[in-house]
Amino acid sequence: MLKLEGDIRIPSGCAIAAVMNRSAERFDGHTIIASIATMHKRSNGLGGGFAAYGIYPEYRDYYALHVFYDDDGARQMCERYLQHHFRIKDREPVPVRRTRKITDAPLIWRYFAVPREDRLYREQLGEEDFVARVMMTINSDLRGAFVASSGKDMAAFKGVGYPEDIGEFFRLEEYQAYLWTAHGRFPTNTPGWWGGAHPFTLLNWSVVHNGEISSYSTNRRYLEMYGYKISLQTDTEVIAYAFDFLMRQQGLSLEDTIDVIAAPFWSNLEQEKQAHLRRKYAGLLLNGPFSIIVATNNGLMAVNDRIKLRPLVAATRDEFLYVASEESAIRAVAPVLDRVWSPGGGEPIIGLLYNKKGLLEASPVGLQTDAQSA
Repeated sequence: MLKLEGDIRIPSGCAIAAVMNRSAERFDGHTIIASIATMHKRSNGLGGGFAAYGIYPEYRDYYALHVFYDDDGARQMCERYLQHHFRIKDREPVPVRRTRKITDAPLIWRYFAVPREDRLYREQLGEEDFVARVMMTINSDLRGAFVASSGKDMAAFKGVGYPEDIGEFFRLEEYQAYLWTAHGRFPTNTPGWWGGAHPFTLLNWSVVHNGEISSYSTNRRYLEMYGYKISLQTDTEVIAYAFDFLMRQQGLSLEDTIDVIAAPFWSNLEQEKQAHLRRKYAGLLLNGPFSIIVATNNGLMAVNDRIKLRPLVAATRDEFLYVASEESAIRAVAPVLDRVWSPGGGEPIIGLLYNKKGLLEASPVGLQTDAQSA
């Protein structure tokens, strides 16, 4: 039966969510699965995924590489490449729960590794630049292999399916983390495939995104000038790389980074510094409707485009910060809240870890901000 436009509910497509304990107390994946499942109708079953931080404390000094393989031949080829570049402490298949809803999964392995000292010396690269280069090379050049995540004490779990089914498949209720993000995908311009599901990651950065980046081609060309390999068939990939470039490579603060990617209109620029950033990094301005959650080991940042064409809601309760596309996704897991608000266009939601001594210091790949956190 032909369905008319009003019979199909696609409220801005895609769903994003995050739950964070700002005291770094870890909790299992039930909460984030329940939150994203509330927004089931925003997805169409072609992509779902999660990022988790603080998930591998016993391997906190090792890069946790989650890798998808088309077949065992691709695994053997990729493992030879990894052994050439890394000292691998442990390796194993990622535990999964076979279900009738997830039927086309690739081989999924994880490796806990550190770069080989001789390779770092030979290539004259810092450790993070080295790892980033190796991961992008695998994704662009090694047929049948795809790196889903490559950070320390974090991991991405994603695939083709509704997010709640992906969570069940990866047995996320068995993991503990202090920060979880999630995504339900409704792809419009790119295919639904395991590597194309969100989150997109590089090192400790992860990004979930609702919307469309119409400036993708410009953003891509700009990043490629600085050695980034854009190969994953989706516009979201450039957001993860843009944050890595601006904050890790260029040393920009979080506020300055936001002024680059979600820049004020020229008529609204309040200071020369904003104008300077707008001119210098014009190629990384994100155009189009979007709301994004960017996470790393010491916190998260969420923001939408300057004219707020995609929804974004935040809330707090005790030590918890919640972010989602809909308030219902927050109320489903935290019915009683201390504060609920919907930020304005281009107004960031910032959540940083802290301890009894105050705000934790930002790591080299962390969020750095002077603004008051949520």
